[in-house]
Amino acid sequence: MSAAPGTGSAPDLSRCSLNQATVKHATLPEAVAAAAAAGMGAIGLWRDRVQEVGAEKAARIVAEAGLRVSSLCRGGFLTAADDAAVAAALDDNRRAIEEAATVGTRELVIVVGGLPAISGFGQGPRPDAVPGDRDVVAARARVADRLADLAPVAAEHGVRLVLEPMHPLFAADRGVLSTLDQALDLAQPFPADVVGVVVDTYHVWWDPELREAIARAGQEGRIAGYQVCDWVLPLAADPLHSRGHVGDGYVDFPTITRWVAESGYAGDVETEIFHEGVWAADPAGTARTVADRYARHVLPALTARAAAPGR
Repeated sequence: MSAAPGTGSAPDLSRCSLNQATVKHATLPEAVAAAAAAGMGAIGLWRDRVQEVGAEKAARIVAEAGLRVSSLCRGGFLTAADDAAVAAALDDNRRAIEEAATVGTRELVIVVGGLPAISGFGQGPRPDAVPGDRDVVAARARVADRLADLAPVAAEHGVRLVLEPMHPLFAADRGVLSTLDQALDLAQPFPADVVGVVVDTYHVWWDPELREAIARAGQEGRIAGYQVCDWVLPLAADPLHSRGHVGDGYVDFPTITRWVAESGYAGDVETEIFHEGVWAADPAGTARTVADRYARHVLPALTARAAAPGR
């Protein structure tokens, strides 16, 4: 593993976080143990694995390993148009808020959802879908309405709803927010400690307005997370599973990380990878690779910013 630039010491992994999705097949205790053994400072949890042990026990497992919970994934799916689906989404997100507070993080990642026309992730539209079910503008407006419903609950629990813009590939079935600016526009009516955004390199690396959007997010105090993984080709049959280890693809991590650092963000940096090959690997080995790639491709831009004159 590479040392911090200009030193012979071990790299500072205090801000390095292993998102549980990267070791999908590991239990929560196994994932926590892998992150701790690799020397990381935090772990990002997923609700399905938390629910297997219970939120209170999950909090104890993480704390006993000496780690922080950088975020909880995920709430969201807020684009439904019918009353029953809206009510179900609100109930699930209220539970997610409570779980985030219990496991000890204030950051609840929100994947807002795709178009009501979908029949399933990666599938064609429902045969009974009506034209309004394909209205992306209306779907975004419903996200705004649901945020207004959930913001008071989040504030009561000391939790922030963290909007995740997703690559346009996923606008139909997973996320009708495609750019950081769109997420910031939806967040704007709410206090920055109640609704924020996450910068995920996999989803936003292509955006020609990314530098300006990151700067805007920093000025508004809304960056609640920075997630890293690479864009690798060829795309998998399910494009969602085309994320790779940092440095294996096409994302310019030094530049994007510098922009995030310049925005004033000083929180954890999660590595979140969806890839069948990564999932099949030993979780402990994956965690070591995550730490090494963070040290080599992300940490130098963070430390350069911290060491800049006058900073």
